[in-house]
Amino acid sequence: MSYIIDIGLEVHAELATRSKMFCSCPVVEPTQTQPNSAVCPVCLGLPGTLPVVNQQAVEFGLRAALALNCTIASTSIFARKNYFYPDLPKGYQISQYEYPLAEHGILPIRTSQGNKHIRIHRVHLEEDTGKLTHMDTGDENYTLVDLNRAGIPLLEIVSEPDLHSAEEARAYAEGLRNLLRHLGINSGDMEKGAIRFEANVSIRPEECSTLGTRVEIKNLNSFRSMEHAIAYQVEQQTKILEAGEQVVQETLGWDPDKEITFSQRSKEEAHDYRYFPEPDLPPLVVDQEWIKRIAREIPELPFARYDRFMEQYGLSDPGAALLTEDDATASYFEDCVRLAGEVPIHLIFNWMTGEIFAFLNQTGCQIDTIKVQPKEFMELLHYVHSKKITLNTAKSVLVEMLQTGNTARSLIEKKGLLQVSDVEEIADLISEVLNAHPEEMRSYLAGKETLSNWFFGQVMRKASGKADPQVLRTELEKQLLDKRSSQ
Repeated sequence: MSYIIDIGLEVHAELATRSKMFCSCPVVEPTQTQPNSAVCPVCLGLPGTLPVVNQQAVEFGLRAALALNCTIASTSIFARKNYFYPDLPKGYQISQYEYPLAEHGILPIRTSQGNKHIRIHRVHLEEDTGKLTHMDTGDENYTLVDLNRAGIPLLEIVSEPDLHSAEEARAYAEGLRNLLRHLGINSGDMEKGAIRFEANVSIRPEECSTLGTRVEIKNLNSFRSMEHAIAYQVEQQTKILEAGEQVVQETLGWDPDKEITFSQRSKEEAHDYRYFPEPDLPPLVVDQEWIKRIAREIPELPFARYDRFMEQYGLSDPGAALLTEDDATASYFEDCVRLAGEVPIHLIFNWMTGEIFAFLNQTGCQIDTIKVQPKEFMELLHYVHSKKITLNTAKSVLVEMLQTGNTARSLIEKKGLLQVSDVEEIADLISEVLNAHPEEMRSYLAGKETLSNWFFGQVMRKASGKADPQVLRTELEKQLLDKRSSQ
C-alpha cells in the first residue's frame, strides 16, 4: 500500500534579547557563566513576585510574524501552562494558548521538487525552561539542573502539516532558521540550543484524506537528526499499519547514536496542561503604529533576495542559494559587485564559492570576520582579470592575504609576481629551452608530440611560473612548428 507522509514542525527559537522574558536577569552564554547564577525570584517563580513583559522580545516576535506574512492579533493573552518537571522551577510555564501573537502565515521553501509555500499555523511567545545535564559516573546516575536558561524569551512557530517528506522538513527548518538569523532575532546556533525542532509525524493511506495518528519527536537539535528521526518514524509507522495495528499517539525522543526513536511519555492534549490566563499579566495590546514601524524596518527577505540574485546577476538556482544563505555572504558578494569595474560577475562568483568558501570551511571563520574584505578581494581579482598574474599565483596570494591581512598589491610587488606577457621576452625563453634540450627536441620531431607539454613546463619553470600561459602556448606551438618545417 502507498502512504502519504504528513509532517508539521514546531520550532522553538530563543530570541536574542539581553534580558529574560519576564524579568531583568541577563541572557548569558552557558559555557561562560556559572550555573544558576543568572536567576532571580521572578524567573524562579517565588511567591510575591510579578512578571513584566520584555518589550524587545515582543518586537522580535512581531518582526518574525510580519516576515512570515502572518495576521497579527491586536490583543493576545499570556497563559499558564501547568506541568511539573525539574527544569521548570515554577511548576508552570508562561506561554500563549488560545490567543497567540499571530496566526496564518506562509514560509516559501525550495526543494528538489520545486518551490512550495508552507502554511504557518501560529506564532506565539513564551519562556524557556532550564537545562538538565544527565550524569553517569558508573557508580551512580544523577541529573544536574542549571536554571540560567529558565525564563529566556522563546518564539514558538508552528507549521501546518504541509510537509510530506524528510527533505521538505529540512528545507523548511533551514529556511526558517535562515529567516530568523536574517531578521537578527535568533543566532541560529543549534549546538547551543538556540533553535530546536519538534516534528509531528503521521502517515495515511494514499486514498485517505484524514490525517493519521501522529507522534511528536522532541528536541531535535540538528538538521541531520531531524531528517533521520522522521525517516525512522515513517518506516516504523509503515510497518505498524502493514501489520494491521494502530499507531499510538505519544511523545518520542531521538537517540542519535543508535539512530532510533524511543518513547518518553504518552502525548498530552491541551487539557492536560490546564491552561488558564496568567493572572499576573494584563492582555498584550499591540499598537498598529508600532507594527507599521517594524514592518518598514524589515530588510529584504531571503526568498526575495534569492529571486533577485538570479534575475539581477544571472546566477543559477544553486548559485543564488549559496550566496543568499546568510546576510553576510550576500552583502560580501554585492559589495564585490559594486567594486567590480570590468571584472565579470562570474569571476567573482567562482572565486567566492571556490577559494573563499574553501577557506571558511577549513578554518570555521565567518565571511564578515576574515582579513580579506571586498575591497582587498576585488583588488586581487582585477589582477586576475587583467592577466597581470597567473591563476596559480593569484590563489597562493589569496591564501597569504587571508592568513596575514596583507594586500594583493603589496604581496605581488614585494615578491615580484607580475605575469610576464611580453611576446618577445617569452619567445626568447622558449628558444633558450628548446636549444638547451636537443635530445628531447629530436624525440619531439620524431613523433613524440606529448613533449610539447614538457617543453611548456620547462619554460614556465624558467619564468618562475610568471609567464602568461596563453601567450606561452601560442608562441611555443609557433616555434615547434618552425622546427618541424625546417627539418
